[in-house]
Amino acid sequence: MKELLDVLDAMRRFAAAGQRMALATIVSVRGSTYRRQGARLLLTAGQQMVGNISGGCLESDIMVVADEVMASGAPRLMTYDLTADDDTVWGLGLGCNGAVDVFVEAVDPRSRQWAALGEIIEGEQTAALVKALDGPGAGSWMLVRSGAARESSLGDPAIDERAARAAVSAMVEGASRVVTLPAEPGELRFFVEVLRPPVRLVICGAGHDAVPVAQFASQLGWRTVLVDQRQRFLIPDRFPTVQRFIHAEPAEAARVAPLDDRTYVVIMTHNYLHDRDLLRGFLATPARYIGMLGPRLRTEKILDELAASGATITPEDRARIYGPIGLDIGGEGPEAIALALLAEIHAVEAGRSGGLLRERKGPIHAPAR
Repeated sequence: MKELLDVLDAMRRFAAAGQRMALATIVSVRGSTYRRQGARLLLTAGQQMVGNISGGCLESDIMVVADEVMASGAPRLMTYDLTADDDTVWGLGLGCNGAVDVFVEAVDPRSRQWAALGEIIEGEQTAALVKALDGPGAGSWMLVRSGAARESSLGDPAIDERAARAAVSAMVEGASRVVTLPAEPGELRFFVEVLRPPVRLVICGAGHDAVPVAQFASQLGWRTVLVDQRQRFLIPDRFPTVQRFIHAEPAEAARVAPLDDRTYVVIMTHNYLHDRDLLRGFLATPARYIGMLGPRLRTEKILDELAASGATITPEDRARIYGPIGLDIGGEGPEAIALALLAEIHAVEAGRSGGLLRERKGPIHAPAR
């Protein structure tokens, strides 16, 4: 999601400077590839690039294609098969063993499409962007929001209906894909890209060690919320990357913080009683993850006290409590701790264990659909 934000921001800057642009988007992958569906690269006629679609293997060739697309206005769907094991493929050592399909289109900065994507991100909404990849309407788009509300059209009401159903299905499964839909006179391909809200990270405790947590989370494109009962610590100069500051007592924090099942909570006040009150409150919310800074015995003691006071702590609650917080990277100090805990959250969000990749059995990425 951060890459899309960067691309949209660069698009506005380049448009203001009068630059012609093209956008390359990975729409399909097969096998092991550096990037997955939805990866974007914005290119300008002045040879500027924002984003990436590979580790540097394909960008130069895509720049050539982009120049042709900007000149003609006609989008192109490129296939790069990287499965050869030697350096003869495209004359480069690509280091991957897969294939990618890349859709390259000229950018009209006046198109409603870009503003709509910005609104989706800003509103932390789930949506699916459907884009025609071939046929006379290649490049046309339709946005399907959660709840099935639509914006724009693919040019045919019948195709819109079929594409909307495919978009809703993709949102339910949480997976982008290329779909083939019947059309006159044959079939057409469409890229259905699922756009999910960025991770929302609620940081409880505005101590000095929360500074790198907020900073690193912002670099990942996450939305950060900082909660503390000390108003004097909740200042933008100290936390310039935080989107929202909440002044609240620990017992009230869970009631006033924005929460849903994609919210990750980190409790790091360094105050036992405050941490206990915070955990009590967040256990009653749908937060997907509750991280407790500090030793395991400290967290277990807090849980025992909560249970003794009448709080119900289910096995499901236990499963979303992470304490001690973070991956075991052997680090100490605010930056290393921030790295460890954010890496753990990233792994939980991705459904991974956070182990060493060299010990992973099978491919790094889940098999592409």
